[in-house]
Amino acid sequence: MAEMPPATVEVDDAVVRLLVRDQRPDLADHPLARVANGWDNATFRLGDHLAVRLPRRAEAVPLMLHEQAYLPGIARRSPVLVPVPVHAGRPTPEFPWPWSIVQWVSGTAAADVGPANRGPAAEGLADFLLSLHLPAENGVPVNPVRGVPLTDRDAAVVERLRDRERYPQAAPLGALWAQARAAKAWAGPPTMLHGDLHPGNILLADDGSLAGIIDFGDVGAGDPAVDLAVAWLMFDAAARHRFIESFGPAVEGDTWLRARGWALVLATAMLSNSDDNPRMFAVGGFGIRQVLEDGRQ
Repeated sequence: MAEMPPATVEVDDAVVRLLVRDQRPDLADHPLARVANGWDNATFRLGDHLAVRLPRRAEAVPLMLHEQAYLPGIARRSPVLVPVPVHAGRPTPEFPWPWSIVQWVSGTAAADVGPANRGPAAEGLADFLLSLHLPAENGVPVNPVRGVPLTDRDAAVVERLRDRERYPQAAPLGALWAQARAAKAWAGPPTMLHGDLHPGNILLADDGSLAGIIDFGDVGAGDPAVDLAVAWLMFDAAARHRFIESFGPAVEGDTWLRARGWALVLATAMLSNSDDNPRMFAVGGFGIRQVLEDGRQ
């Protein structure tokens, strides 16, 4: 059974209250409640308008620093809300790493909404990505497993597809993967990337439109196709068509082929590593079905 990585440091409400009281005493009387425990970060809601994010493991510490560095600029361009840091927390004897207080972004995670009801977000999500995918400034990090050439991810995908019990349609998936690897490589400048854009990190309003984007720990620079993979992770065929059409000539065909390849990278990662996380397992399964359906068409 493949599970999400264990926490190196597990924090509870008492530790978070102590951090807030010591570094932001003006916020110490706000109600606090844990709302998420992800692969990399624990998140606590702080009052009505803020959240506290803390790394769970050492590998996530650079990601926290990247959020603090790049989210303010992303927020200035974004047409929807993102969790802008309002306080960069310092390590203490109670908690050894940097942490953040960020703006709370309200909405329902698309992962908790049926795929048929996600369609109204298609155009808004395209607008967000058009605002994000600008040439990255010098110094923006390249994540070694996101936004890189698809050939760099070949060994991982091939290894996952050997699990025929988990991937009974490994043969057609392998053919689609080969097609994606053969697409023309990204030749433009590295663009800013979200890096982990899937239905768990996309928030919807009550009418299904896009309300916000969260979890920028994998923000970095590279091939924008990794973010465009959300077309298969998020949408059914009809909404995916509207999402793709919203980009017009800004995204050409080879980039969409690589994007479908990235959808396969990300969906297999979720299916192969989320036996203890039914929500992400379901996102991965949906993505695999959409990639296969798209390939048949």
